[in-house]
Amino acid sequence: MARKKPHVMVTRKLPDVVETRMRELFEAKLNETDRPLSQAELVEAVRHADVLVPTITDRIDTAVLSQAGPNLRLIANFGNGVDNIDVETAVARGITVTNTPGVLTEDTADMTMALMLAVPRRLADGIRAVHDNAWGGWYPTWMLGRRISGKRLGIVGMGRIGQAVARRARAFGMSIHYHNRRRLGAGIEDSLEATWWESLDQMLARMDVVSIHTPHTPATFHLLSARRLKLMRPEAYIVNTARGELIDEAALIRQLETGALAGAGLDVFEHEPAINPKLMKLAEAGRVVLLPHLGSATIEGRIDMGEKVIINIRTFMDGHRPPDRVLPSML
Repeated sequence: MARKKPHVMVTRKLPDVVETRMRELFEAKLNETDRPLSQAELVEAVRHADVLVPTITDRIDTAVLSQAGPNLRLIANFGNGVDNIDVETAVARGITVTNTPGVLTEDTADMTMALMLAVPRRLADGIRAVHDNAWGGWYPTWMLGRRISGKRLGIVGMGRIGQAVARRARAFGMSIHYHNRRRLGAGIEDSLEATWWESLDQMLARMDVVSIHTPHTPATFHLLSARRLKLMRPEAYIVNTARGELIDEAALIRQLETGALAGAGLDVFEHEPAINPKLMKLAEAGRVVLLPHLGSATIEGRIDMGEKVIINIRTFMDGHRPPDRVLPSML
């Protein structure tokens, strides 16, 4: 007798090749409209599914999990972070949680470098000048920016993505500094020619560019607080391709408006998809470059994420520990 396929609920539209494979392997219910599910629809999904495949914008909190049916055994998150899921409650209810680490490292590092170049070199200003037909030809003082070669880069969070950014930045002639909960091994540190700072405050006060690569947890909420942002030099730039909640956005806006910071490149926002109108105004003035959460947005990356989700589901359903299980102690 053929084994019954697990009922898998997918909350958003995924690349066609991923959805097709899911339909082949599982009893998969797809979101054909790609409309975000309401909380009531998420509750309905967890009541009946064996496996839920949410994305980072689905809030799988205690209110949703408390209504999960007895068949829900796995939440296979389509995303690297799991701050959208109450992992502690899920595990307490006997529900395994997985994510998709590692596959987005290079894409996110590429986007970080793009922002690191775009802000000091005023790429958005240049594009706007061309589009507005405001360019009258080259002259020596036209739209001068700042070079990044020779500058100090402070990386907050030196995991996979932080190290990938460090490798790229070294190739651009930047000096690598980092703050991490744990110091890297000597071999990695030497290969990156990186300087470790035990004190985040001390590092921030000395950097030309700061790039953030830590996960969002209760402990890292507003990690770059108003106090810490004030430590940064007025010539410094800040880049964030991690999570918007890591920066006190209101304080960042104040620093930019007063000239206490030179600029910012942001791919994520504290209340996204809403963007603070003051940030939009700063973008118009050329002080910031804003992107709509594109850090991992490559077709290759999305397919790799889907393959990770499928492997986690199949491994779990075969009675084995999925390779990307997340536990509360890991957060």
